[in-house]
Amino acid sequence: MTTQPPNTAAPAPRQGATNVNVSAGPATSSIWTASRVIGLVFTVLEVLLLVRFALKLFGANADQPFVSAIYGLTEPLVAPFRGIFAQPAGTPVVEIATLLSVVFFVLVAALIVALVRAYTGKRGESNS
Repeated sequence: MTTQPPNTAAPAPRQGATNVNVSAGPATSSIWTASRVIGLVFTVLEVLLLVRFALKLFGANADQPFVSAIYGLTEPLVAPFRGIFAQPAGTPVVEIATLLSVVFFVLVAALIVALVRAYTGKRGESNS
């Protein structure tokens, strides 16, 4: 009595079966691009604000051109947050307004990215 080895050949494909490749499409690409650009812009703002915070914290000389440039660039971003919390009298060591502006811009960036994704995603679904 001889036994035959099991059939190890791949099964034949069914008739009518198709292989469908689904691509990301333009909607996903535009979401990615918009999210990255928004993230980049807000990251640059946040880094500038954190550099300002560090310069203030360590008592950098405001007469130096680099320090003066950072303070000048970031002053419009920090100004709306001045006076929310009282600063102690004297030279501020921890500038609370700068920290508030960093938190604000992080939240605004997250909101804008979420809105872009929601808007672009809905538009992409209706085109399909």
